[in-house]
Amino acid sequence: MTKLSGIRITYTGLLSFVGGLISIVTGLIFTLIITRTLSPEQYGSWGLINVLLLYVLMIGPIVSYWTTREIARDTHSGKTSVLASFGLSVIATIVYLFIAYVMSIYSNVQVDILLMGGILIPAMFVNSILSAINLGSKPHVVVYGTVAYGLTSIPFAFLFVNVLEIGIIGLLFSLLISYCVSIVIQFYYSYDKLKNNFNSKYIKKYLKYFWIPAYPSIAIIVAGLDISIFTILMGSVIGLAYWIAASVLPSMISHTGLISRGVYAKLLGSDKKDYLEDNIIHVLFFGILLTSVVITFSRAGLYVLNPIYEFVFPVVMILAVDGFFTVLTNIFTQSLAGIENVDKDNTSTFKDYVKSKLFLPPTLRLIQTCTYVVILTTGILFLKNYSVSDVNLLIFWASIAVLTQIPLSLYLYVLVKRNLMIKIKRKHILNYVLSAVIVFGLTYFISDHFLYYTNNLVVFLPNLLAYVIVSILGYFVVTSLLDNKAKYLLKSILKEIKEKSVRSK
Repeated sequence: MTKLSGIRITYTGLLSFVGGLISIVTGLIFTLIITRTLSPEQYGSWGLINVLLLYVLMIGPIVSYWTTREIARDTHSGKTSVLASFGLSVIATIVYLFIAYVMSIYSNVQVDILLMGGILIPAMFVNSILSAINLGSKPHVVVYGTVAYGLTSIPFAFLFVNVLEIGIIGLLFSLLISYCVSIVIQFYYSYDKLKNNFNSKYIKKYLKYFWIPAYPSIAIIVAGLDISIFTILMGSVIGLAYWIAASVLPSMISHTGLISRGVYAKLLGSDKKDYLEDNIIHVLFFGILLTSVVITFSRAGLYVLNPIYEFVFPVVMILAVDGFFTVLTNIFTQSLAGIENVDKDNTSTFKDYVKSKLFLPPTLRLIQTCTYVVILTTGILFLKNYSVSDVNLLIFWASIAVLTQIPLSLYLYVLVKRNLMIKIKRKHILNYVLSAVIVFGLTYFISDHFLYYTNNLVVFLPNLLAYVIVSILGYFVVTSLLDNKAKYLLKSILKEIKEKSVRSK
C-alpha cells in the first residue's frame, strides 16, 4: 500500500467541485464575451476549431494515462513523461494542420483561422501531462491550475476581443496565455516528481502499450465526428453555432465528476473501496442539482449568452440529461480502471489486457458512440430532405445522444456494483429527484411568469441569479429534511468551512 491511500476522498472531491464551480463562473463569463461579440458564423467557426483540437488531443493519453498510474504507485517517470508528451504535441500539431486544411475545403471557414488553432496544442499537452502527474500524487491541487486558467482567460479575452477587436485570433492568444499560467502552477506542485532522470524504459513501455490508452480515445474521436458530419452535411456553421451555444450550460454538469477526482488515484494506491459508495452518492446529490438548474434556467441562460440563441432551449434541456449520465459513465469507467492490476504484472500478454477492465468499458463506449454517429448521420440525411428546421434537427441530435448514453451508464453501474461490491440505495436517488422536482418545478413556474427578460444584463442578471440562488438553497433545505446522507454531507461542508476560517485567522 502506498502513501496514496491517505488521500482524503471527500475533501479532495469537494475542493475540486468548488474549483469546478469557480470554473463554471469564469467559463460562462468567457463564453459571454464570445457570444456577445462574435457573429453566429464566427461562433460556429470557434466551435469547429475546438472540435478539431479535440481530435488530435486524443493521442495525449498515450503518455498521460500511464503517468497517473505510475506516479500513484510511486514510480519515478515524471521527467520522461513530460518530454515524451511534448514530443507527441509536435506530431499532434502537424496532424491538426492537415485536418484543419481539409475541413476548410468542406466548410465556409477561413483556412488561416483554422490553422491558427494549432498554436494551442503544445501548451495543452504540457498542461495535461503536468495535471496527470499531480492527479497521481496530489489530486486536490489540480484544481489550482484549472481556476487560474479560467481567471486569466477573462481579462485577456476581453482585451483581445472587445478592446482590440481581433476576434477568434484574439481568443486563441488569450487561451494560450491562460494555459501558460496553469502550466507554471502545475509545474510548481509537480516539481518534486520531475527531479528524476530521463529513462528510456518508460518510453518503450508507452510505445509497447500505446494501444491501451489510445483505444478509449477512438470512442471519443468517433463521438466527436458528430460536429464534422453535421457541418459537412449542412454545408454551414450556423446550425453548429446554435449547437455549441446549447452545449454551454449542460457542460457545467461535467464538473460534478470532479467530486470523484481523488477516487482513481486512491483505488490505484489502496485496496480499500468502502468510500466509493458515499462518493457516488455525493456525485448524484450535486449532479441532480446542477442538472435541475440547467433545465430550469435553460431559456434564461441562452438569453444571457445572446438572445439569438434563446429558441434552442429545448436542446439544452435534453443535453442536460445527457450530461448527467455522461458524468456517471466516466466515473464508472475510471473506477473499474482503478481496481485493475493487469499492468502491474510484467508478464501480462495482449490477451490479458483485452480481458481486463482497462479494455471492456472503452469497448462498450465505442459501440455506443458508433451507434450514435450512425443513427445521427442517417437521421440528418433523412430529415434534410424534408426541410426540417434547425431547432428540430438539433433536438433530434440531442435525443440520439441521450438515448444511446443512458443504457451505457446503467450497464457500467452493474459492472461497478459487481466488481466493487457497492450498492446505491434507491431511496437516496428518489429523495434527491423528488426534492429537485418540488423546488425547481415551483421555481420554473414562478420564473416563467415573473422573470422579466431584458437585453440590459445589468438588470437581468441580478434577477436571474436571485432565482438560481434561492432554488439551490431550497434544494439543500428539502434534501436535508428528506435524506440523512444529504444532511450529513451539508453539515460536513459547513464544518470544513468553519475550520478553514478559524485556521486562516
